[in-house]
Amino acid sequence: MTYRRPVPLDRATRLLNHGPTVLVSAAHGGRSNVMAAAWNMALDFMPPKAAVVIDKATFTRGLIESSGYFALSVPCSAQAALTTAIGGVSGKDVDKAATLAGLAWIDEPESPAPLVEGCVAWLACRLLPEPHIQQTYDLFLGEIVGAWADERVYSAGRWHFEGHDALRTLHHVAGGHYLLPGDSVEGGAAD
Repeated sequence: MTYRRPVPLDRATRLLNHGPTVLVSAAHGGRSNVMAAAWNMALDFMPPKAAVVIDKATFTRGLIESSGYFALSVPCSAQAALTTAIGGVSGKDVDKAATLAGLAWIDEPESPAPLVEGCVAWLACRLLPEPHIQQTYDLFLGEIVGAWADERVYSAGRWHFEGHDALRTLHHVAGGHYLLPGDSVEGGAAD
């Protein structure tokens, strides 16, 4: 059974607002790859945009620059070891999907870039080319063109992890160490 449900684009940035580590994926010329990235953020509401830092040395960066698309998949606590493994090898050296246990792609026709199975949120992005900031700061901007979330932990525009510890999102600290989001606190009626 799939728990993946579409998220309205005007709410898509909420999938990143709490600062999770993401898995950045892209495909071009018959090759797909994914990398881990802790430096990412929601950027705009409508159209929704995201920003992510992608080092010049990564294989994924070349796929993004060639295809013009990328995806951000939000891994969960159950994927901590996989996330660290994804970040520990280069797609230049290995086909990660063929060699890393637990890494699989979702068949989502609405996404122009591959999505990682088992995550709790996914954002498909069209690259907004900004050559200066890409070359100078390794910063990539994307317009979010599709968004999905696991309805067990995200619905009605909100994350709700209570009772689903294995589905809590990962927040990278350093060296394969992550923090998980805690309990939610209501602060008022603002939407």
